[in-house]
Amino acid sequence: MIFLTGFELCGCLNSVIAQEAATDSIAVNQTVRIQAVRDQAVRSLLSNKCFACHGPDEDARESGLRLDTRDGAIDSAIDLADPEASEILARIKSDDPDVVMPPPKHGTALTDAQHELLLGWIKDGAPYARHWSYVKPTKSAVPNVTDAKDANVIDQFVGAKLLGSNLKPAQMAKRATLIRRLALDLTGLPPTLEELKKFTQDNSDDAYEKVVDQYLARPAYGERWAAMWLDLARYADSAGYADDRKRTIWAYRDYVIQAFNENKSFEQFTIEQIAGDLIPQPSRIQKVATAFHRNTLTNSEGGTSDQEFHSAAVVDRVNTTMAVWMGTTIACAQCHTHKYDPITQKEYFQLYDFFNQTADYDRPNESPVLEIYADDVIEKRRVLTAKIEAKKLEFNSQPDKESVAKWFEQLKAEHGDSETTSVQGKFVRVELPGKGKILSLAEVKVFSNVDGVQTNVALAGTATQSSTGFGGPPEFAIDDNTDGDMQKKSTTHTNSETNPWWEVDLGSSHTIESISIWQRSDNGLHRRSDGFKVSILDKDRKVVFGQAFKKALPTEQVVSIQPVPSSILSLLKQDDPLDEQQNKEIVAHYQSLVGLRIAGELAELESSLDKLKPATTVPVLKALAEDQQRTTKIQIRGSYLITGEAVSAATPEVLHPLVMLNLGKAEGVKTERVETDPDKTESEETLPNKTQQSKTAKPNRMDLARWLVDKNNPLTARVVVNRYWEQIFGIGIVGTSEEFGAQGELPSHPKLLDWLAADLMEHDWDTRRLLKQIVMSKTYRQSSVATADSLELDPNNRLLSRGARVRLTAEMIRDQALAISGLLSAKMYGPPVQPPQPKVGLKPAFSGQTTDWTDSVGEDRYRRGIYTEWRRSSPYPSMSTFDVNSREVCELRRSSTNTPLQALVTLNDPVYIEAAQGLARRILIEAKDKTSKEKATFGLQLCLVRKPTSLEVERVVRLFDETYKHFENDKVAAKELAVDPLNPPEKDADIVELAAWTTVANVLFNLDEMLMKP
Repeated sequence: MIFLTGFELCGCLNSVIAQEAATDSIAVNQTVRIQAVRDQAVRSLLSNKCFACHGPDEDARESGLRLDTRDGAIDSAIDLADPEASEILARIKSDDPDVVMPPPKHGTALTDAQHELLLGWIKDGAPYARHWSYVKPTKSAVPNVTDAKDANVIDQFVGAKLLGSNLKPAQMAKRATLIRRLALDLTGLPPTLEELKKFTQDNSDDAYEKVVDQYLARPAYGERWAAMWLDLARYADSAGYADDRKRTIWAYRDYVIQAFNENKSFEQFTIEQIAGDLIPQPSRIQKVATAFHRNTLTNSEGGTSDQEFHSAAVVDRVNTTMAVWMGTTIACAQCHTHKYDPITQKEYFQLYDFFNQTADYDRPNESPVLEIYADDVIEKRRVLTAKIEAKKLEFNSQPDKESVAKWFEQLKAEHGDSETTSVQGKFVRVELPGKGKILSLAEVKVFSNVDGVQTNVALAGTATQSSTGFGGPPEFAIDDNTDGDMQKKSTTHTNSETNPWWEVDLGSSHTIESISIWQRSDNGLHRRSDGFKVSILDKDRKVVFGQAFKKALPTEQVVSIQPVPSSILSLLKQDDPLDEQQNKEIVAHYQSLVGLRIAGELAELESSLDKLKPATTVPVLKALAEDQQRTTKIQIRGSYLITGEAVSAATPEVLHPLVMLNLGKAEGVKTERVETDPDKTESEETLPNKTQQSKTAKPNRMDLARWLVDKNNPLTARVVVNRYWEQIFGIGIVGTSEEFGAQGELPSHPKLLDWLAADLMEHDWDTRRLLKQIVMSKTYRQSSVATADSLELDPNNRLLSRGARVRLTAEMIRDQALAISGLLSAKMYGPPVQPPQPKVGLKPAFSGQTTDWTDSVGEDRYRRGIYTEWRRSSPYPSMSTFDVNSREVCELRRSSTNTPLQALVTLNDPVYIEAAQGLARRILIEAKDKTSKEKATFGLQLCLVRKPTSLEVERVVRLFDETYKHFENDKVAAKELAVDPLNPPEKDADIVELAAWTTVANVLFNLDEMLMKP
């Protein structure tokens, strides 16, 4: 909350005067701006002191008095004819506890300065300014307070503010300080000594800009800035709630990293995450982007209500969307009309309706999910899919007369003189067509006449099957045991798959007369074999007989072998020409044989396709069909069980209007070639047209996404600029980055915020350009050393009278240690990794999975923090100690705390011990044959990226000498510290010296300077 004192108001007004003076337009503009600042201050004062009981929420409004609108205030609390007689002033000055406002139990009394502020405002007619954040940002005239050639627009606005506060900018930071600050801000990693040397020796005018561009172009840039977005997206590798089961969603994390590295416009970035599935012919990547809103928690605990937790997920999507893009805390409107901002409960559920029309429903399987395949697998799938489509066309096509005639003549030659026919086969195959099928057989007997005796030749054969599961090998079907009870080890069993099969190789060709089949029959499970098919294949694996069965029997099922029906056999002996009906019989029989062959080939192709498994899957959003749309109703007091009026998707009236869009392609719309689904050909993808009207009456998520990045939206661009500013300077231009509404702080540099927001939209939402603007400013390049004047007049650095010295993020602290030690892996993307963490044996409630894990090996052990597996019930301990939250909900800004636990992490955590070991080895290898003083200097330079002082070097050498003496007397401890867990060093390494430098490295990693941005 903000409570603007008279002193703070004077400071704001002085800054306004200074800025207007700097633009040589004092006379009129000065008065207007002073009044504007005063009016915003009054609105903030009323919001914090009065709106809870006398604001927008009519159900909570006391005495019918409304102070958030001018009409409501003038009606009973403000006397414009006699301002000093206004009831509002009498109430705030009263000594009667039953009369004074705000009541003592609701807050502190207003100060004399605040009373005078209100009085002056009433005397001017009690103007109610529209809240500043609801007014579209525009570019005002840039102050001209410095003529420095490398000053940019940021410096001019900040300089005007400093001038109005009788402050001067700090001196420029030293180059060593600047490159470390820049590298950490842009890549999250420290610069190398080579980069430092190159920068300090480059005397060209654009030396600094070259370094900026170099860091912005690195893959590490995407990893650093994606971490910020993953907090907003509440990304985690588990589903949350009591059981907190694991979730596969890392493809979304990779999408975010790629988006930053590709410098995807924030407009497109928004549309893809909110409504990527609604883009015409969406690419695979655009569908993956919609996992932004599948990061919501799901509850698979037995006995829970899917409706309840689906509703909770949709509520989270509303709250997150408004917070991330609009800087608006809207959650309280779920239960009642907002007490401070003009957003009603009905409008909350109108926003709810946008997200209520997706196919997900708190299911344990996370459906709908998108399968993602490796590039080589995509090509294999494409080839197989094409073959399958060709086979299907062949299956459904009519046979040509020439092929039928040729076949009939061949059949006549083979069987024209026969009274009966037989089948010669080497393989007998049982198949179960379809997806998600399980084939389980008790016995298959294949009968042939051997030396005049009916013999089951399958007993001497070799059985195989498509897969084996649940202890049911294929040979169980040729063991002469027809018992269908699986518990008696008598039935085969495949896994659930597409087109499972079982086959017996008879060893040689036999004349097969009949086949008997027994299915698994316990618990009535013979039914799941309904639709099975039996085929006989010759030695060349050509199908010579086949028969399908709609129903499987729980007892013996006999297959009589007669490849040529008697009706067809009689036609072979006929000399007269065939009539029309006889020809139809011939064609039908030919088609049945061809169909069996094609069906077998098709089953093989489909089985091969099914075996090409995806590299991963990711839950995505999928719009419900129009006839499946859910009805959204206002939830009374936020309870999904008690509902009221039905509502339809719409946006709050206080904000810019929603323009519904035609989602078809249109001339002039930006197109780009993007990666398409593996089973589709490439196509030109496009974002929806911004101007054509939709014929659909009801808006959808695409309309909402466009509304969020509409250039008439007063909030989104401001929120984006403020978020980047906060990441760089430690606090945003609006200190409450989560709240731009009535309860939020006023901007420290309102004109600068609006100028940058308007500029961002003018330049196609190019956030990399925005970031470059910020870091290229002299404001950013100031020294962080505070003078006496800046500490007195700008104690919190809100005026930016010096560089921002803030604590590094949890990921940066860890990644920096690994980078300096030489252990950090540059490997990008893929499944989450499991670096070392303490084993504590904890288990989430109702889950058999322990929170412990098996530590990753190889380079996965040393990957950047963004790739660490994130369990909501037990976030990675060392990073959560440094203020990373559980990501159960969206976190708009991280807190920054200082606790003893943090020091214990950097001193004792296995990751930091291992990094210290790596740094010690690096010192001994890269400063080989150097003195202790030179090695100490080298180690300090690696860590601090600057030339150390003689005193610093002296202290490090002293620490080394003392620890060396200690380990000389305890070589067991020396070996343990120097070697475990890192691999043994070179054979000629001095373990005592290595242990001593490991101790030094551990201390260096704990220097305050290492944990702070300089």
